[in-house]
Order: sequence, then structure tokens, then C-alpha cells
Amino acid sequence: DPKLGNWWLGFGDNTLVGYWPAELFTHLADHADMVEWGGEIVNTKSSGKHTATQMGSGHFAEDGFRQASYFRNIEVVDADNSLSPVQSLSTLAEDTNCYNIQSSYNTDWGNFFYFGGPGNNAQCP
Repeated sequence: DPKLGNWWLGFGDNTLVGYWPAELFTHLADHADMVEWGGEIVNTKSSGKHTATQMGSGHFAEDGFRQASYFRNIEVVDADNSLSPVQSLSTLAEDTNCYNIQSSYNTDWGNFFYFGGPGNNAQCP
């Protein structure tokens, strides 16, 4: 919200799902330098092995549509308060034997990525 400095999260056709008042992010009064999407788990290895906590649907990115979790048509609000497609999308997965990510682009989905994984498995002890 360029007038009040508040931050909103929306999806689909004008469905607002998150709100952060300007007071929480005084360093973001004008703009953000980076936006992140994805998943996160906590892995304390309390039993000496990687957690079995799934990320997303529990499927790896390469399992694709109908199995892996995904974000598509990724857009941000620009300085004119208009939606703009993300111009540069980079990915990061810390242990691809446990969880992974694959990004791509097409005309139907714009910028998109599949992500997820099962956590503990034979390749992720």
C-alpha cells in the first residue's frame, strides 16, 4: 500500500490473506529489495537423524503437477501499485536429498516453481 506503507499478501482474484502494518517494517517504507516464497521445516536431528517432516505435499519437485507443491503466476506489486510478473527468480534448497525445488516459466503459469520432499528417506538419513 504505497499511501499508508502497509504490506498485503493476496492470491487469485483479489483474495487478501495477509496483512502487515507499516509499523512492523519501518525499513520497508518505500520498497522491498527481495521477496521470498517457499517452504521451511525445523530439523533438530533430536533422534540422530533428519526429521521425517514433509515439506509441501511430501513429493519432490520432479514429481510435478498433481503431486508436488507449487507456486505459479508469481507477481509483485510495483511502485505504481500494479501487479507485475517477477523478473528474476532464483531458487535454493539446502539438502536436495530431503527437499528440492525446480523453477520454470510458461505462458499459462508465468514464473512458477515446484517444491517439496519427504524429509527423512533412504537418501536423507
